[in-house]
Amino acid sequence: MSEVSSVVRIFDTTLRDGEQAARVNLNTGEKVQIARALERLKVDVIEAGFPIASKGDFEAVSSVAAEVRGPIIAGLARTTEKDIARAGEALSGAARARIHTFIATSPIHMEHKLKKTPAEVLKEVERGVSFARSIVSDVEFSAEDASRSDIDFLVEVFTLAIESGAGTINIPDTVGYAMANEFEEFCRTIIKRVNKPDVIWSVHCHNDLGLGVANSLAAVRAGARQVECTINGLGERAGNASMEEIVMGLRTRRDHFGVDTNIDARRFFKTSKLVSTLTGVPVQPNKAIVGTNAFAHEAGIHQHGMLCNRATYEIMTPESVGTPGTELHLGKHSGRHAFNARIETFGYNLTNEQGEAAFEYFKELCDKKKDVSDGDIEALLLDRVLQLTPEKRYTLKDYAVTVGSGGKPTASITLLHDGNEITEAAVGNGPVDASYKAIAKILPFSPELVEFRIGATSESPDALGEAHIILRCREGETDIKAQGRGTSTDIIEATIRAYIKAVNRLYSVAAAREVTL
Repeated sequence: MSEVSSVVRIFDTTLRDGEQAARVNLNTGEKVQIARALERLKVDVIEAGFPIASKGDFEAVSSVAAEVRGPIIAGLARTTEKDIARAGEALSGAARARIHTFIATSPIHMEHKLKKTPAEVLKEVERGVSFARSIVSDVEFSAEDASRSDIDFLVEVFTLAIESGAGTINIPDTVGYAMANEFEEFCRTIIKRVNKPDVIWSVHCHNDLGLGVANSLAAVRAGARQVECTINGLGERAGNASMEEIVMGLRTRRDHFGVDTNIDARRFFKTSKLVSTLTGVPVQPNKAIVGTNAFAHEAGIHQHGMLCNRATYEIMTPESVGTPGTELHLGKHSGRHAFNARIETFGYNLTNEQGEAAFEYFKELCDKKKDVSDGDIEALLLDRVLQLTPEKRYTLKDYAVTVGSGGKPTASITLLHDGNEITEAAVGNGPVDASYKAIAKILPFSPELVEFRIGATSESPDALGEAHIILRCREGETDIKAQGRGTSTDIIEATIRAYIKAVNRLYSVAAAREVTL
């Protein structure tokens, strides 16, 4: 770049850093769905995962690289040869591949985590970046915990990384420590001192003090032309900088920043909802841009202003970020075209076979209940059609639950396992407890229920019941978690389905980590 570009690249790390959020565990099918949504959103770079971390992460990066062709697909790697080689292997099917390699540079990280001297870190940088550059033409280098690093050392590190072949240099605020004004000056000083006009400067800001977006925008003012962020601000600890807030901040205040992005912001709402659904992490109602209250007005003064002119209280329109407007009612007389159009608004990308199956399940649901909401349709899609658990070890064959005022609830559960029917019964404190105890008798291990939520897919009186649970398995050195969701017109059936799906996912996670349950 001979001059500073007016376009800021959006580097999405929802599938890597976002998935590192506590209690989030996406499988390959779910990651591909999100990656396709990000492609439609027109992000510039998708960081698909950390290939060396596990077999599952490697497979997910490989699948995204093979199936998503628009954005650059990046894989994260430490500066070790093993990490970088594994990332290169996972990215081999990508149309445009990037290896994103990193090492910590702050005194506290070098001394206590890496146990390396600054000179040893410099050698790692040169060796790692050079090796990555021998595999792919696009290499990004990050100095982990840069905001707490010595600026003279950073200049030396970044200069060496560029000379070794890195075309993008990332300045992370890894622990969300920086203040916006100091981070702007920090980034500006580094960019000026390194003085490499052809390099793209990037930032990756965390939200530990609630300043992830502010610091990212400050870095853009300093000359950064790539911002690393996630949908809904998902990520480690308090999360990452939120993509939707960064993009709309730049777009709404272009008079202040003088730059924009390539993002199709009209897809923000549906992409946010997709990520929330698949990760099981709800979006807070007052979340900027995509929260359910983001464009809701209740105060009388506000409502009066809105009736006079929407611009009195809205600095952007709901339509500009894809918030739904009018709703078309779907029912048993609806055709495939209308149904497929509604599925597309949710952010999913179905095969023809999946679309046909979804439509048939939809028609069956229409015969059971009068009003079918968007929540009902999406829950049906996730529970019956996508089948995002790679392998179904157990499936529900039958169940019977008895609840009476005079006795303890009892449950009898029949599961199919390898073509065989297994039935167990149990007594519990309630119908769900009894059902879960009966299932636990069938399993060869004892999962622990660590989270349980039930709700409805809409506000309609006949809405589908939806259950979401997280199971944990601790057997010897094994300690894994997996989520499960289930839907049904019967809330007890929904909770049973959720439990069985979580069990199946535990097996998938265990297989990816090469452990036995």
